[in-house]
Amino acid sequence: MRLRPTALAVLTAALCFSAQARPPVAAPPPPGSPPGAQAGTHAEAGTAARAGSKRSAPARADSARTDPPRPTSFFTLDDAFGRIQDTHPDLRLFGNQRSVLEAERDLAAQKPAYVAGAAIDNTLGTGALSGTKAAEITLTLASVFERGGKLDARRAFAQSRIDALAVDREGRRLDLLAETARRYLVVVAEQRRIELAEFDIAQRKRAVAAARVRLEAGASPESGLLTAQAQLARAELDRSRAQRGLLAARQFLAALWGERDPGFAAVAGDPFALPQIQDATALASLLERNPELSRFVDQRRIAESRVRLAQTQSRADVDWQVGLRRQQENGDFGFVASVSMPLGAAARAQPGIRGAQAELAMLETEREAKGLSLYSTLVEAQGRYRLGALETERLKQDVLPRLERAEKAADYAYRAGAISYLELALLQAESVAVRRQRLDAALDAQLALIEIQRLTGEPFLATPTAPAGATP
Repeated sequence: MRLRPTALAVLTAALCFSAQARPPVAAPPPPGSPPGAQAGTHAEAGTAARAGSKRSAPARADSARTDPPRPTSFFTLDDAFGRIQDTHPDLRLFGNQRSVLEAERDLAAQKPAYVAGAAIDNTLGTGALSGTKAAEITLTLASVFERGGKLDARRAFAQSRIDALAVDREGRRLDLLAETARRYLVVVAEQRRIELAEFDIAQRKRAVAAARVRLEAGASPESGLLTAQAQLARAELDRSRAQRGLLAARQFLAALWGERDPGFAAVAGDPFALPQIQDATALASLLERNPELSRFVDQRRIAESRVRLAQTQSRADVDWQVGLRRQQENGDFGFVASVSMPLGAAARAQPGIRGAQAELAMLETEREAKGLSLYSTLVEAQGRYRLGALETERLKQDVLPRLERAEKAADYAYRAGAISYLELALLQAESVAVRRQRLDAALDAQLALIEIQRLTGEPFLATPTAPAGATP
């Protein structure tokens, strides 16, 4: 079984990234809106992906920057796929392996060689045979006549190994694309964490300003202001940690194609764009396209060719020889010929035949075991994706709107002196925690989707009728 040539884009839909996607240059959403609130549907993300990150200017002059400023350049998942396709040594290695197997096929296709020989009789003896006066010369031509279709069996066996190499390469390529998508997702996640830290910093700054006003008015003790400033410092620390994580994630992604210094500052992508997928039963029907199962088809061909090759050994080859002999006595020439064939070839070939047949039978069991393992992985990934998509949608639709209204009410109440700073700080922490929970749920769903696509070899696009939880 062969995989379709569209496998290059097989993982592109996992994060809803498009090769033509260019992030907008508009300002980031206001602090009150959740990260990813401006994200459209999955279909819209396919044509205009949001910018992974917009770094705000430092709030204070002494704010630490863990990442030096770089020229803005946006990088897409298709760009990463292209570099993997062009430069990764694991894929180039298959070209060398094919050359080796083609050479072995050409070697297997050669017929037995002709052997030319010469023999001298009746020389260097005694008496009348002393010296070379009575020497007789025989010129011969010999070879082997192969029986049982050995030549065709060798050629078929060598060709089946070449055919299997294509599936092995496709499997390795899908694994590399999946790893690329996972590392790319880490970069997107770090960019989102920076946005989340900026949101937290903005609300903490408002709390510090309100606490300072209340302190100056004598409505609250200095401890309230100091606590608010400490919370602001923690939020800035989270931003610094995310910035450092983004630098490490970019380097980790670029290491896949051998670059030590990433040539990009930001990547495009929306982790909250989660497409609709089919149920586990429908997805299981696509497992046949998985290279790990397709490989068994080629391995079966190899095993069958090995059985036929072993069976040809049961018919012995015939060694033949012809030649001319010169009689020294009268100078006449005579034709000579000989034929020989080993006995018991069928009995000697039986162990090899039984071994090849046992190997062929073992492949069926191995394929069944691999199929069960892949199906279990697929079901687990499909369940994780459904759960992550549902959690992402419910947090957006049911939890975040209420928290946003609660934030506004608490901010007004704190400025009016109706609540303490502790109540405001708890609400702000809960707001950040829910947004972080939504991001983690979306990232887990994206990882599950990448695994589903690696197993099935199919990209998934959102349909017009998407269930709840499919499109945030």
